[in-house]
Amino acid sequence: MVDARPYNEVGVLAGIRSLLERCRASGIPVIYVCHDGGPGDELEFGSSGWQVAAPIAPKPGEKRFDKHFNSAFRQTGLHEYLQQMGANRLILCGMQTEYCFDVSCKVAFELGYEVTIARGTTTTFDNYFARAHDLTRYYEEKIWANRYAQVLDLNKVLSQLNDN
Repeated sequence: MVDARPYNEVGVLAGIRSLLERCRASGIPVIYVCHDGGPGDELEFGSSGWQVAAPIAPKPGEKRFDKHFNSAFRQTGLHEYLQQMGANRLILCGMQTEYCFDVSCKVAFELGYEVTIARGTTTTFDNYFARAHDLTRYYEEKIWANRYAQVLDLNKVLSQLNDN
């Protein structure tokens, strides 16, 4: 979906890449969740829309889950996998802010995970209701922050990863 040029594409990719590099260097597991929209969908399994953008693509051995619903957790095995790992804290990043990302954040919270979102590591597209910038800011500041997640500056999240 990055080929469709979402809001702040370059900044979001750079922020996610920073998180990935820090997690990998610290031995923190990196997990990908990709949407498979089914046959004929722009996000069909194996299609270019389904692929993770090259600058943030998985490294060999990193776990990937495919989803068919808005939630990263519904019928994916992700929650069970995280439980087996003993995970209780998640750092979420990705897209689309007001769709899959929002649902996945709220479900993670409902499942009892401590959720952190680094400001500027989520994105979406303009639509006929709102500009992508406004949607992203609204979700970061009014929906997720101090309700479902800690929304922190990227440097703060990176600093916390250094402390682990």
